[in-house]
Amino acid sequence: MDGERFAEVDRYLAALLAPPDGELTGALEASAAAGLPPIEVTPTEGKLLHLLARLSGARSILEVGTLAAYSTIWLARALPAGGRLVTIEADPVHAEVARRNVGRAGLDGVVEVREGAALDVLPDLVRDGAGPFGFVFLDADKPNNPAYLEWSLRLTAPGSVIVADNVVRGGAVASATDDPSAAGARRFLEMVAAEPRLEGTAVQTVGTKGHDGFALALRVS
Repeated sequence: MDGERFAEVDRYLAALLAPPDGELTGALEASAAAGLPPIEVTPTEGKLLHLLARLSGARSILEVGTLAAYSTIWLARALPAGGRLVTIEADPVHAEVARRNVGRAGLDGVVEVREGAALDVLPDLVRDGAGPFGFVFLDADKPNNPAYLEWSLRLTAPGSVIVADNVVRGGAVASATDDPSAAGARRFLEMVAAEPRLEGTAVQTVGTKGHDGFALALRVS
């Protein structure tokens, strides 16, 4: 099997199980029109996040890395009435596109886009007493994933779920490497494995975005 076959299967699964709607399609179109990089999650990954958030029963969600809010919309739709989602975006252009997409999706009253570097905003959330969040999605700059995990532990409670995207890095995570993103993913996974408050796993994926994967951790104490 090759990359085109992986992409063909991805398109089939998305059409069957995660078909597009106006708000999600609009978010992707707005992202492309604004020149944002096409690095959002795939439709099937968005649906997976949605289902995981629903299964967790989360009433509050924290997302680190908004881009154009495509994954944000998937996650916010999983919240029950009265739920809230805080998403952090470092790039002001991305944040503005995200706010418009959130508004078009009718989620202004649910989603708060916080602009700034995540390592500056996360301490503010702790200081403001914003947690605990029932679900955390990490999808920002990968070298900082170990620090994001430390802050996530301060902003969650037993029963919370933490998901980190892009942890396989085309297989580079399995080897010692000088690549900062692969090294960040490797350290993140080592921290999950060593952290007694977490039970975690990771899954490889293939598809339109190539060879990668995600990590999933449950806070048990």
